[in-house]
Amino acid sequence: MAAASAMNGSMDEFLKQCSVSGDSAYTALRSLLQRLEDPDTRTEARVFLTHLQKKLHTDERCLDTYHFQIQDIYLHRNQDSGYQNRNKLTMMVIPSIFMPEDWSFTFYEGLNRHPDSIFKDKTVAELGCGNGWISIAIADKWLPSKVYGLDINPRAVKISWINLYLNAFDENGQPIYDTENKTLLDRVEFYESDLLSYCRDNHIELERIVGCIPQILNPNPDAMSKLITENASEEFLHSLSNYCALQGFVEDQFGLGLIARAVEEGIDVIKPMGIMIFNMGGRPGQGVCKRLFERRGLRVNKLWQTKILQASDTDISALVEIEKNNPHRFEFFMGLVGDQPICARTAWAFGKAGGRISHALSVYSCQLRHPNQVKKIFGFLKNGFHDISNSLDLSFEDDSVADEKIPFLAYLAGVLKSSSRFPYEPPTGNKRFRDLIASFMKTYHHVPLTADNVAIFPSRGTAIENSLRLFTPRLAIVDEHLTRNLPRQWLTSLEIEQTRDNKTSIDGITVIEAPRQSDLMIELIKKLRPQVVVTGIAQFEAVTSSAFEHLLRVTREIGSRLFIDISDQFELSSLPSSIGVLKYLAKTPLPSHAAIICGLLKNQVYTDLEVAFVISEEQTVFDALTRSVELLQGNTALISQYYYGCVFHELLSFQLPDRRQPAERETEDVKSSDTGMIGFSSSAISVLSQAELSVRLPEKSTLLHMDVDQIFLPTPTPVKAAIFESFARQNVTESECDVTPSLRQFIKNTYNFSVEHNAEFIYADFPLAIFNKLVLCCIEEGGTLCMPAGSNGNYVSAAKFLNTSIISIPTRAEVGFKLTENQLISVLETVDKPWVYISGPTINPTGLLYTNEEMKSLLTVCARYGARVIIDTSFSGIEFNDQGQDGWNLDACLAGLTGKPGFSVCLLGGLFYKLPTGGLAYGFLVMKLGFLADSFRGFSGLNKPHSTIRYTAKKLLELEEQNGELSGVAQGQGKLLATRLKRLKETLENCGWEVIEPCGGVSVIAKPSAYFGKNIKLEKDGSRWETVLDDTNIREAMLRATDLCINGPSWTGIPNYCRFTLALEDGYFGRALDCIVKFNQLVK
Repeated sequence: MAAASAMNGSMDEFLKQCSVSGDSAYTALRSLLQRLEDPDTRTEARVFLTHLQKKLHTDERCLDTYHFQIQDIYLHRNQDSGYQNRNKLTMMVIPSIFMPEDWSFTFYEGLNRHPDSIFKDKTVAELGCGNGWISIAIADKWLPSKVYGLDINPRAVKISWINLYLNAFDENGQPIYDTENKTLLDRVEFYESDLLSYCRDNHIELERIVGCIPQILNPNPDAMSKLITENASEEFLHSLSNYCALQGFVEDQFGLGLIARAVEEGIDVIKPMGIMIFNMGGRPGQGVCKRLFERRGLRVNKLWQTKILQASDTDISALVEIEKNNPHRFEFFMGLVGDQPICARTAWAFGKAGGRISHALSVYSCQLRHPNQVKKIFGFLKNGFHDISNSLDLSFEDDSVADEKIPFLAYLAGVLKSSSRFPYEPPTGNKRFRDLIASFMKTYHHVPLTADNVAIFPSRGTAIENSLRLFTPRLAIVDEHLTRNLPRQWLTSLEIEQTRDNKTSIDGITVIEAPRQSDLMIELIKKLRPQVVVTGIAQFEAVTSSAFEHLLRVTREIGSRLFIDISDQFELSSLPSSIGVLKYLAKTPLPSHAAIICGLLKNQVYTDLEVAFVISEEQTVFDALTRSVELLQGNTALISQYYYGCVFHELLSFQLPDRRQPAERETEDVKSSDTGMIGFSSSAISVLSQAELSVRLPEKSTLLHMDVDQIFLPTPTPVKAAIFESFARQNVTESECDVTPSLRQFIKNTYNFSVEHNAEFIYADFPLAIFNKLVLCCIEEGGTLCMPAGSNGNYVSAAKFLNTSIISIPTRAEVGFKLTENQLISVLETVDKPWVYISGPTINPTGLLYTNEEMKSLLTVCARYGARVIIDTSFSGIEFNDQGQDGWNLDACLAGLTGKPGFSVCLLGGLFYKLPTGGLAYGFLVMKLGFLADSFRGFSGLNKPHSTIRYTAKKLLELEEQNGELSGVAQGQGKLLATRLKRLKETLENCGWEVIEPCGGVSVIAKPSAYFGKNIKLEKDGSRWETVLDDTNIREAMLRATDLCINGPSWTGIPNYCRFTLALEDGYFGRALDCIVKFNQLVK
């Protein structure tokens, strides 16, 4: 009796304190929680709550009077539902947290739609737990291993803990055990957390995430600016339940920004097979709600839907404003029984007139469709790339598209996240990509290839054209399906008769189109006796190897080289169709006169993304084909190789390696040799044997490349963001990829070169490919290409490979080997139809600059002699010692120039020096009227940048135009290169080199004066190499001695001068300097 009297006295004091204010009530409740947390006072405190509930049970104004209320929530009618028998929970609420209402009840009904096993033994988090009733209900009914109830409102967390004790112990304060002999205290915990921050910070991996999260119809950016504490006002703490701040997502406009953030945070902490369940108000429309999940890579299932009345105090005028400026219509209903949706404006008017409006309320369950890859994508985005998350779209109607694109995005995210730069890739192709192709051939078609049999080309058309240029046959027969991108001149020439001296005219290739059917093709081969045959296999003949074997025999007998195209039959599939050509290769080596061409076009996502590979088992032909890419295209776009490499990787990832031993291949009994076959053209032989091309050493060698025109400095974040966004988006319009308007302005701003709207823009993956098309135009016109001594060695070699008439314009050391007016005149006086190549403003390889006055004088001379001028700006943009120059004004230089009618100017360039694109290449050519535009189009085999690369380039150009951010990065790179130049110059001069100091670019030339005539002896792996150093072997000696690749005098075109590039990765540059010192020590 005394105990009861004391408790009543204590209760009266408690209620008196609570009646003062909400803050005072919260203080009393917090003291009560402390007693519940203490095992010594827990029983007494729980009994106190029992009596408190009984005392206030019938008080309808309890919440208003005492600022708290205790009520029962009934969970289900069926006593047998779930793992437990409890059918109600006893819950406390206070004014500063959300009350259990229709939203949360509908949400729980949706959870009930899942089978009972959904939460059993799982780790669960509830977002926005409020007073904790759903977390407790989940734990009570489904026996999860742990439920974390999370809420940003600190008072909500304290009340949730009180409610946990209310339900974990009975009215007498005794623990309630479940069927596994555990109490709710063992299963549930509550924490203050902004969405999932608690789980993220404590590295808790979740298997289930549930959330009844509100939608904010008019987000207030200032609402979250205050410091969140449990002592804040009740009004502010209640507003936290609405998360009023903008969340930075595109879904903010629909009031769904908070849910969007919850989903993305959930992706980070949920286990791969985990499930997220969210309550969604249907006001934005069901399509918008589902898309929120789907575009983030989740499969969505609607568990439950009902309608609830719109709260009368909710202002929907913000939604009306959105509809004014947006075609989207929100979705409301008239009353609870209406089934035809009405827009926000109609709903607003209906509500103002006294009508009741409702909206759908749905419960969605969602699961990641490619868990590991999607988690990797969002892991990348949260590290400085949040701005592009609104562009991400992982919703796909076709699973095969998702299965291809999501893994690639994950791979790309991994590359961009882990690599500070794009690596050096040899012209042969990315080694990983070639390995994957060889593995696919071995695994799926049982063809025992290695990467050394696989060469990468930008496209099938490029592979065919390069092959024909390599051999320059008098007559070639080409499958009519494969001639689309061949030069028009080849397809219209009638020079099929062999000339008396057995030589052809310049570029005298004649192509005869032929049907693909093998019997007709073979008849033509026998009649016309071509030197090269390029054909596919008709579909009805492709399954067996008979047609291919027949073609092999006939071409060998005739003496024709054979290139077989298998593009139409080759499938990127785990169940690829049988291909007769590959059946043959599985059992027999490919004859030396034959090669296989395969264009990869059959991906599920991008119909215009192409890359090709060529298979040859004849080493000489294989090497020459790969060199043709280096000479004519420069390289194959790395992003294309990454994309198809990812496709091959996915197809190989589930296969056991080396499960089947390859069959023993038979050696064909070939009576005739290849001696009667056509060899490489004379120009190809000359270039392949004499030109300085890329170094190729065994895979594990550690070469340092100071011989590559590429920037290996860190890729700026805006560039990475633009690259990823170009692939992350779907349904990109052509206008969003149209670089021309931005590039026109870029050229005007950079060179003061006005480009009229009727000028022609040509694009390619690399500027070198465009240069070569200009060379072909020069050849067709009967012109002579005039290149200053000291021009880019790759360009000179390419022009020689194409067998153009070329003259080297002498340059002098005293002016830094720059082209001068008098030297140009001395050559142009002797040349008919001159084509003059000028690298500028930054000259490659010397790194010196042409001033505006020097350029004007050169253009004046060119106009006087009617020269066509190629101004190559590809290597300009990084100037770190411009000597106070203001830059070019080409408009002023060209104004008023008169001369012979042939004079015209085109501008060749690339977006990888002026904009620091981190190695991403993009070539362009601007041709004004009169510059042989029609002739240029006759050489149609250019590989244009893919839409994703064009999108990236446009983004970067626009970014530069808007805020100059990339120029700032470029200036920073310029300062870094200036510092490196100082170190390199000092090292070279200390080691006996004479250095010509550059003003810009990424290279410097130097003369090894101290080394000429000296002897060097090297011993390695038991072999000995000894030579007397001169300008023909200095490059080889440096390579053999130190593994440092530089360009020798044959590349620079300047006797005795070598080239070193500066833009290596940090660690590599230091090693390169050590190599220079080491070489000096070896020579001494």
